[in-house]
Amino acid sequence: MMLLIPFAYAVKYEARLEDGTVISKFDGVEFTVSDGYFCPALSKAVKTMKKGEKVLLTVKPQYGFGENGRAHSGNEGAVPPNASVLIELELVSWKTVSEVTKDKKVMKKILKEGEYINVLMMGLLSKFGGLMVPVKLIGRLQDGTIFLKKGHDEDEPFEFKTDEEQVIDGLDRAVLTMKKGEVALVTIAPEYAYSSTESTQDLAVVPPNSTVNYEVELVSFEKDKESWDMNNAEKIEAAGKKKEEGNASFNVGKYAKASMKYEKAAKFIEYDSSFSEEEKKQSKVLKATCNLNNAACKLKLKDYKEAVKLCSKVCMFILASDICGSLHVMVYVWMHA
Repeated sequence: MMLLIPFAYAVKYEARLEDGTVISKFDGVEFTVSDGYFCPALSKAVKTMKKGEKVLLTVKPQYGFGENGRAHSGNEGAVPPNASVLIELELVSWKTVSEVTKDKKVMKKILKEGEYINVLMMGLLSKFGGLMVPVKLIGRLQDGTIFLKKGHDEDEPFEFKTDEEQVIDGLDRAVLTMKKGEVALVTIAPEYAYSSTESTQDLAVVPPNSTVNYEVELVSFEKDKESWDMNNAEKIEAAGKKKEEGNASFNVGKYAKASMKYEKAAKFIEYDSSFSEEEKKQSKVLKATCNLNNAACKLKLKDYKEAVKLCSKVCMFILASDICGSLHVMVYVWMHA
């Protein structure tokens, strides 16, 4: 679940002492209420303001710099102890900032609002998940170096499928929270980006342990075809493809991801009452294969109880079949698992 946190506010302000001495002035600065800026009064005031509004704040010491005041620092003037401060403040704009992950290591700031339902909700409405999302991307390092640019300068939008590990985890998670037409700035910590490895991208190298920023525009999205919109052959084909995706994840040690793939594959052919005899045979083999492979995943994940359940499903399938057919199926399953 995406957690909303205080807005990012862009302001202009000039602060001075009661004798007219200017102690701070900025023609454009951005901050969040949770982080604060300059003095506590600024964060409290912007929450009551409208875009474009200008106000004059009289700030008492308890909402300014208190009984200790503040020493001179760089271009910022000193504030005497127990001094009141006058602040001319203009709210230029504000943007929604959200925590994509609970540990705040993937943060999203909306630069342009989108429309209608977001990708995550579309994914929830899709029984099997996975949405094709065309996006425009600009990836930057913290120093501003552009390492990736896709979908701009008349190029076709970059397309990827969510929840398929086709992009870094943080970007995948962030796009799931976006709406059609939305433009957002996503800041991704190394744990959800390229981790401790160096990554060579189109325009530059991302050094190990880098926090990266992506400017993302979600052009549109399209959900996968639902099983009830498929004919029998399409269901069997979709199940087979999902099983192969599970095999690929299993082979590189991503057992939780593989388990999810096998579960999705089995769901495509969960109901086979309308299948022909040949289609039923194919679907039973596929279901048995997926359950056995999923059981192997559960063993790797030390989820022994679930592994037993999955194996039991296969045993029940065998018992429900004729003996010769069962032996044939078991040999076939183990050969193709």
